Amino acid sequence: MNDVWKKPPVSLETYQSMVGKEVGISSWHVVDQSRINAFADVIEDHQFIHVDPERAKKETPFGSTVAHGFLTMSLLSIMSYEVMPIISGTTMGVNYGFDKLRFISPVRAGSRVRGRFVLAEATLRKPTELQSRTNVPICFAPMPGFCATSLSARWTWPILPRSSRCIWSVPSIAARRCGKACASAITAASC
Repeated sequence: MNDVWKKPPVSLETYQSMVGKEVGISSWHVVDQSRINAFADVIEDHQFIHVDPERAKKETPFGSTVAHGFLTMSLLSIMSYEVMPIISGTTMGVNYGFDKLRFISPVRAGSRVRGRFVLAEATLRKPTELQSRTNVPICFAPMPGFCATSLSARWTWPILPRSSRCIWSVPSIAARRCGKACASAITAASC
């Protein structure tokens, strides 16, 4: 298990007092060719700009292979675990989605990336659901002393308390989007 889960939890009030403030900056994460290749295998996207260094050097303006934008985005998980505090009494946080996501610059193979987290919202929507929203630009450093933004995200997730039996209101959302059977399946999985 990753050591980030061993952080001491903070109270809900402490967490909410962080709104509008920078919570922290993650550690650097290397996006090397082996990581890009592994990600390409997982998502089955083997476009040459990602997996063929020789061809990418000759045929692209990047001069090398570049990471998939979704690889850079997926690193938000570990970055958030490193930076964002755990709230006392919660079981888990789940991804609800992105309000805005932009891939601003390509991340070349061999670059390092890190995220800067600003808590934009921490709203108690129900007694059993806290909506937390962060703004996270991901910075990359293709060389020492240089940093540019590769991705910008406004990220939302509900944080679920241990004490609730039914953990969130997805069934009502799901019923509108995919019908009664889908909502029933989600309700059963959520309770």
